[in-house]
Amino acid sequence: MTAVPEPSHERTTHGVGPHPEPWPDDPRLDPELLATGDTRNVVDRYRYWSMDAIVADLDTRRHAFDVAIENWQHDLNIGSIVRSANAFLAGTVHIVGRRRWNKRGAMVTDRYQHVRYHPDVAAFLEAMRAEGRPVIAIDNTPGASRIETAPIPERCVFLFGQEGPGLTDEAVAGADGHLEIAQFGSTRSINASAAAAIVMHSWVVQHADTGRTSGADGTAS
Repeated sequence: MTAVPEPSHERTTHGVGPHPEPWPDDPRLDPELLATGDTRNVVDRYRYWSMDAIVADLDTRRHAFDVAIENWQHDLNIGSIVRSANAFLAGTVHIVGRRRWNKRGAMVTDRYQHVRYHPDVAAFLEAMRAEGRPVIAIDNTPGASRIETAPIPERCVFLFGQEGPGLTDEAVAGADGHLEIAQFGSTRSINASAAAAIVMHSWVVQHADTGRTSGADGTAS
């Protein structure tokens, strides 16, 4: 009886089968994927590429913003935020607080995204100041400017809090800027991962060359 592979977030219903021989002479390609096919959740441009080759290519064109998340309560949104950070090509995702986080929501995109850990807010703020990277707190609390109209620094790190309580007072006080997303309904806040995606896209609107996206067909358009 043939063994059935365990379910994996890396496998999708989209993909390609084994590559016809002779195989291309390209060091970026993974011989195992060439032989068995590539059903990973990657754009067509990266079909058959090894993971290291994909990361190396992404590193040549990552955007100037980073993303940081306070992780005091094992927030389940972190995985989704990492996935969005990969989609919008963030430089690094910073986890502030607990090192453990639920990676299920990342859909294995953490393999392609740089992740860095900081034990507490003070250590994170110190590290960002040493790198000359402004910290922009994201929370709909008094003193925040509207992200829809405020200029966003090109080089920065967006700091998000936990679902529910939001950012700690220490984080807001130590940030260099404070932005919020305009809301019009009855709820006080939106989901943390949704907020992170909106903020990253707002940076893209202001700073990215949107004519150089990687489309589903793998071309840089």
